[in-house]
Amino acid sequence: MDSLLIEIADYVHHKEINSDLAYDTARYCLMDSLSCGFLALAYPECRKMLGPLVPGASMKGGCRVPGTPVQLDPVKAAFDIGTLVRWLDFNDTWLAAEWGHPSDNLGAILAVADYQNRVKGESVTVRDVLTAMIKAHEIQGILALDNSFNRVGLDHVLLVRVASTAVAAQMLGCDYDQTVNAVSNAWIDGGALRTYRHAPNTGSRKSWAAGDATSRAVRLALIAKTGEMGYATALSAPNWGFQDVLFNGKQITLRMQLDSYVMENILFKISFPAEFHAQTAVECALTLHPQVKDRINDIERIELETQEPGVRIIDKTGPLNNFADRDHCLQYMAAIGLIFGELTAEHYTDSVASDERIDACRAKMVVRENESFTQDYYDLDKRAIGNSIQVFFNDGTSTERVEVQYPVGHRKRRDEGMPLLEDKFNNSLNVVFDAIQAQNIRNAFGNHVELDGTPVKEFMELFVKATSDVSQLLV
Repeated sequence: MDSLLIEIADYVHHKEINSDLAYDTARYCLMDSLSCGFLALAYPECRKMLGPLVPGASMKGGCRVPGTPVQLDPVKAAFDIGTLVRWLDFNDTWLAAEWGHPSDNLGAILAVADYQNRVKGESVTVRDVLTAMIKAHEIQGILALDNSFNRVGLDHVLLVRVASTAVAAQMLGCDYDQTVNAVSNAWIDGGALRTYRHAPNTGSRKSWAAGDATSRAVRLALIAKTGEMGYATALSAPNWGFQDVLFNGKQITLRMQLDSYVMENILFKISFPAEFHAQTAVECALTLHPQVKDRINDIERIELETQEPGVRIIDKTGPLNNFADRDHCLQYMAAIGLIFGELTAEHYTDSVASDERIDACRAKMVVRENESFTQDYYDLDKRAIGNSIQVFFNDGTSTERVEVQYPVGHRKRRDEGMPLLEDKFNNSLNVVFDAIQAQNIRNAFGNHVELDGTPVKEFMELFVKATSDVSQLLV
């Protein structure tokens, strides 16, 4: 049996999480992930993905999707929740050899928890959801430390499928062997290509890819629950295993023992819905905005230093074709900050992108790697995501060089970030719910002891919309 399958199954079945910091952070993560989903409901392109696969094929008494009236089977519910959380690229993130967004796993976790509690009648509380979140974060994040799947062209949602499969299997009542079988099948599924994240094919699939991965995980866990077999050397089999077929023969490893490191150190996107390698660049741009807003046409060049992943992933020149292209372009995000002094999801729309000043600024940007930023990025004690910007004008003057190492969502800025995260959550409630329902939700999150003990079916009831018309989801 591949040792990695054993380690993952041992962890989800036997590891007790004893970190108060991990649970405190997980509550914030749950709050933040829900807020991302509520904000996403404002976008018709997201809403069209929701609901039963076949119109009318809802499941009375089934799993709920927060912010909507729909009731679904757990597989489609996982897709919908995962898609909502991920749509705006505003949920938490994790940067390593492989990056990703561990809260993507919440699709499977909430759907399965609601299914087990509401449909199956089993005792499942919010505390169980938090434990599953900590474990899913850990599996995805520790696998990402040393194993770079994007370097071979595979998308990071591969790790969402693996992590979600493991925790969903345990939550569904799979025994140890069934969990191993489920996880082996998650690896055998292979991986989605990163085609939809890169020019010339950048597109909206990146906004529902995580929903797809987390729903597939629930399906694999349900299959394993029936007693369907697994595959002992799904990773290591010569010629036909994952490692030989898709990972250039390299062994997939875990740098450290699975515990609660990832949740404790997760990175929140608080201020900007932007690819995380650019978060500090946008902060630099906002700092410089007062000095350049009236001199945009006088700019000679803009020097932008970033980490190696920032150069490799989001350094883009030339035309940007859509929302998905723009929110993964370092130059575009920095230009928005310099010109407008803010960055919201609306700034990625066609109407804003047509502003000629944006591409003019992009054309004047010189992007290069700062090796010290790269070194601090990969240092597990620092986990910095540094960027710097300096603007030079035609008359020979310039701004100061502004450098930011840690974004506001970093663990090193938790005291500053958490009140802002709560504001993000409260503002998102106002998008979807009336004043009374929004206040009931705030009250539920206000008492951690009561929240942890709340049955999931009651927790999910907080977010149900009375309307049956998806087009009427917003306040």
